[in-house]
Amino acid sequence: MPTEALRGEPLKDRLRALVSELMLIPGLSGYEGRVRQRLARELADLGIAARSDRLGNLIATIAGDSTAPSVMVFAHMDQLGLIVRKIESNGLVRVERLGGVPEKALPSQAVLFCIGEGRDVAGVIANKSHHATTPDEKYRVLPYAELYIDAGFDSAAAVLGAGIDVGTPIVYAPKVMALAGDRIAGTSVDDRAGCAVVIEVARGLLQAPRRPTTHFVFSVQEEFNLRGAVTAAQALAPDIAIQLDLILATDTADMSARGDVRLGAGPALSTYSFHGRGTLNGTIPHPALVSCFTATAKQAGIALQRSAHTGALTDSAYVQLVNSGVASIDLGFPARYSHSSLEVCDLSDLAALTQLLIAGIQQIDSKLSLNRDDYLQ
Repeated sequence: MPTEALRGEPLKDRLRALVSELMLIPGLSGYEGRVRQRLARELADLGIAARSDRLGNLIATIAGDSTAPSVMVFAHMDQLGLIVRKIESNGLVRVERLGGVPEKALPSQAVLFCIGEGRDVAGVIANKSHHATTPDEKYRVLPYAELYIDAGFDSAAAVLGAGIDVGTPIVYAPKVMALAGDRIAGTSVDDRAGCAVVIEVARGLLQAPRRPTTHFVFSVQEEFNLRGAVTAAQALAPDIAIQLDLILATDTADMSARGDVRLGAGPALSTYSFHGRGTLNGTIPHPALVSCFTATAKQAGIALQRSAHTGALTDSAYVQLVNSGVASIDLGFPARYSHSSLEVCDLSDLAALTQLLIAGIQQIDSKLSLNRDDYLQ
């Protein structure tokens, strides 16, 4: 495909380089600036102008067939983490969670206080010394309110002097690990991998002989309230929204009953998502888009997996409700260990997802009906 030869590097190699770089840039929800600036430079290198809205979403547009439905392709650039809640007199730091941080995965994790480029401060989430742990404590998951971070300071004044204060953002210490084959682990595969795919889709569509007008959005605050992309959708008023994020891989023993999505077996289409833990929302994809991308995958010889799950949610659930409604779909890449400090994905899935999107978006033309009555089952 054309995308394989652009800039002299294979698609998979470009994805590895960009995903790895993005995962090393801290960008807690509400503090995505460094990630946004890096992605803006990537767009500029492609010759694509970008702008930011007041919330911080990064938005770029490639003009296309004005008679075809307009498309918004988006991925969130923020990550989950912690916020400083209290600084103890002895220099230890208490925190609040920001996003769905799993408490059982926190003790002994390395973290980073995000003060500013070149001024960030390392810390470790304390874990009580094993030799002093009682039998009852060995199997207890500590609520985050009982945890504290040790950054090596011995007084509150020293903490403040380092630039750490109430409200300072904290992320897992950024890290990237190359695993066997095409697999990589990192601190924010969710959703820096999706951001890298968006860049490559933009690159591919620039070279496409036909395309609809396509907006590319790198959204903010998804891990916080799932609504950051809504402001972009309100401004752009797209006919179609394609959200890119991880799809839960179910190929490990603890996940096998939840589905049949395998790492390295190709991109995935979410046929149903619902968040039943206090947030009664989800996404049932528009049948026109299910038909479009299923047919495109078959024609292109791309294996397209299918997922249906409860317990996860993306901001497409809110984007689809904008104005008179937006035809929406969640497409993504299988990933393991979501919201932990090291999530895992497969670069071959990212490459195939990129190819699927470039080919599928080119099929969106004036003949594509978004009338649900044309897709009755």
